[in-house]
Amino acid sequence: MTFYKKAILVTGILSLMFGLSGCGASENVQEKVNDNEANNIVESGSYGKENGDALMTDISFDFENKRVLLNSGYYMPIVGLGTYALSDDTCINSVEALLENGGRLIDTASFYGTEKSVGEAVRNSNVPREEIFVTTKLYPNQFGNAAKAIDEALETLDIEYIDLMLLHHPGKGDVEAYKALEQAVKDGKIHSIGLSNWYVEELEEFLLQITITPAVVQNEIHPYYQENDVIPYIQNLGIVVEGWFPFGGRGHTAELLGDEVILSIAETHHVTSAQVILRWNLQKGVVVIPGSGNPEHIKENLDIFGFELTDDEMEQINRLDRNEKHEWY
Repeated sequence: MTFYKKAILVTGILSLMFGLSGCGASENVQEKVNDNEANNIVESGSYGKENGDALMTDISFDFENKRVLLNSGYYMPIVGLGTYALSDDTCINSVEALLENGGRLIDTASFYGTEKSVGEAVRNSNVPREEIFVTTKLYPNQFGNAAKAIDEALETLDIEYIDLMLLHHPGKGDVEAYKALEQAVKDGKIHSIGLSNWYVEELEEFLLQITITPAVVQNEIHPYYQENDVIPYIQNLGIVVEGWFPFGGRGHTAELLGDEVILSIAETHHVTSAQVILRWNLQKGVVVIPGSGNPEHIKENLDIFGFELTDDEMEQINRLDRNEKHEWY
């Protein structure tokens, strides 16, 4: 790496890592790395390595602390809760169950209508705000006035700042909307930014038009739709991959949880099919946000660190791929 590029990289890292000290963050699951760690990352090249115009980073999961270091410098939990389709009371109760059982990652979106309930549950929790990681999203109908939509999300959530904000899926004005996210990072409103439902072709075009590399790309990923070509492409850019619909989504969950291969592996480890699927994701380097309104299921979904799938078991699940996408985007 040339001195000029390295200087730009160092400046960018330091501005991202230490320019948001007024955002309410402290030493916790999603806190930024400290000064010494930042220097070591830059000097060792583990933050960015030249690969054409792409920067690569080590995004290995920290299983002991159940987190991953994003390229923004913040830590993100690797297991959480999706809140899509949860009613107000159910959403509040689900977030409470997550937090009571040690979970710290919550996924919401303006489109879901759960931002208000998520914010209420976070504010009413005994867990310090800086230990909780909240993701929300801008829907394409908000791209035209993204700056206003960001402020509205902040107001609705009412949790001081947003840990991660994504564009919900590609749409007209998405580049301009992403630039509004970039500005919100500079303004201290958002810690990390990213994309949802972007694939290789979309990313190749999109990344050339923006300044801040996405910290996360969130896509549909489950054993019947594995994205085995997309996941390594994203990870090689130093971007963390997050999977939604880990159990296959509406109308498909029963079939996936009842798959004979997954049931057999679950029996071997004395766990549930759901736990096997979530663990498979983690071992592929994919953050998981299973949705649930059942407190017992939420507790179960967090309990996936007491066993490990063998290489053979991973391969058995890999062979289940049907390239069967269950949502249109």
